[in-house]
Amino acid sequence: MFDYMDFLAVGPGETLDFYTASPCMLQEPSQTACFTGLTETDWQIHRIAQSVETQSSSSEDLFASPLSPPPPPRTYKPCFVCQDKSSGYHYGISACEGCKGFFRRSVQKNMVYTCHRDNNCIINKITRNRCQYCRLQRCFAAGMSRECVAHKGNHTRAVRNDRSKRKEKKETPKMTIIETYELTAELGCIVENICRAHRETFPSLCQLGKYTTNSSSDTRIQLDLGLWDKFSELATKCIIRVVEFAKRVPGFTGLTITDQITLLKAACLDILILRICTRYTPDQDTMTFSDGLTLTRTQIHNAGFGPLTDQVFTFAGQLLPLEMDDTESGLLSAICLVSGDRQDLEEPSKVEVLQEPLLEALKIYSRKRRPSMPLMFPKVLMKITDLRSISAKGAERVVTLKMEIPGSMPPLIQEMLEEMENLEKQKQSEEEQRADKNITPTHTHSPCPHST
Repeated sequence: MFDYMDFLAVGPGETLDFYTASPCMLQEPSQTACFTGLTETDWQIHRIAQSVETQSSSSEDLFASPLSPPPPPRTYKPCFVCQDKSSGYHYGISACEGCKGFFRRSVQKNMVYTCHRDNNCIINKITRNRCQYCRLQRCFAAGMSRECVAHKGNHTRAVRNDRSKRKEKKETPKMTIIETYELTAELGCIVENICRAHRETFPSLCQLGKYTTNSSSDTRIQLDLGLWDKFSELATKCIIRVVEFAKRVPGFTGLTITDQITLLKAACLDILILRICTRYTPDQDTMTFSDGLTLTRTQIHNAGFGPLTDQVFTFAGQLLPLEMDDTESGLLSAICLVSGDRQDLEEPSKVEVLQEPLLEALKIYSRKRRPSMPLMFPKVLMKITDLRSISAKGAERVVTLKMEIPGSMPPLIQEMLEEMENLEKQKQSEEEQRADKNITPTHTHSPCPHST
């Protein structure tokens, strides 16, 4: 767009300069040799015409100049990626030509880079070519959009062909350009392994023989001990299957034992919620567990979910329009598992390296499966945020649930929930500390308020 605007701005300026300078060139003595064939009469006629042209040009300048002052030069903020001189707004941000071209090539060719340091390289105009991975991550963090790359390329081609199309047709039909995505052999192997691991540790709804129970199905109560016993038994089995799934995620067992345990504890509840929500039947408002037990919303509330119930069912309803298959559910579970931002990891950079091909595989697979819906991948990925929010609420539920059940928690559930409870306490402590720092007294002699 800016290239086209610059062309229009320069054109008239050059035209005026040409007509203003042309008579002066003809008046120079050195130019007379070019007109040796002219008679004196011809020369006088030419000079009269030239004089009229000069007057006309001068009068145009008199009236045009005040109305059309030269536009001020366009200035841009430095490149958001490397701080070099910006050439304009490209793919959503102010960027230099180097970063613009690098981002376009990386997206168009689906490049996968690797950082040989700690995934936190300094990117500036001197170091930007040293680490392609960190440079690309910096492009995304600064706000560059993948979708804009395809859109801008399509727009440029449309402008080039616009004139010829106008001659052929008065109205050009709107075209939908669908990009194709193909998995590399390596990513294809990852997708196949993740899908198999997911299916073998989590049978789909159509594979289960459903059965129901009439226990406390009508009214919500604080806790139905019979349903709690059944639910805790099933939850323990589900946790074991999540551990089996994790061991089959490529590279997971190569992490330190401490990091494996940290990731499992942090992501287990996320994965359990995602799995049960994919077994949601909307017309009956029920969810089905791995042994086929199908419970209504009220029964799930009474089984121990309590105030968490409605949020879980809302999330299940939000998954329906995405129409995720087993492969996408498995990849999303694996991405939840190997997240480098989990607390207390010994080697977070190694975890991030494991997550990169999973993200790329989910992106390509989801776009290949839905070629006309390019935004489906970010929508699916955003569900991780929702899962973490529900898990945080689950930690709050643990506190009250411990007081409602007569005995102790099953060991595996206790171990998993302790991690969530500790994270919730840590989060509350950090929020209180931030609140203390943000509170400032309105008067000099007023005492500082204390957090509660």
